Amino acid sequence: MTDIDDDRLLGTVTNFDDARGLGEIQLDDSPAMFPFHCVSISDGTRTIAVGTKVSFDAMLKLGRREAGDIRPA
Repeated sequence: MTDIDDDRLLGTVTNFDDARGLGEIQLDDSPAMFPFHCVSISDGTRTIAVGTKVSFDAMLKLGRREAGDIRPA
């Protein structure tokens, strides 16, 4: 994975499926959505509640943008 931008982004977890470990973050002040996998949650818990405000890095993985290094804001 490579960084798209050096600046951390802010958003809200809008969807998270514990069974699959997949979720989405919507950027604050933008309709842009960033998918993520549970391994991108930086505290190692592999789960995060819907509605949690987070900061994250925009990553490019296999040609699509994803959220990485997700941390509660």
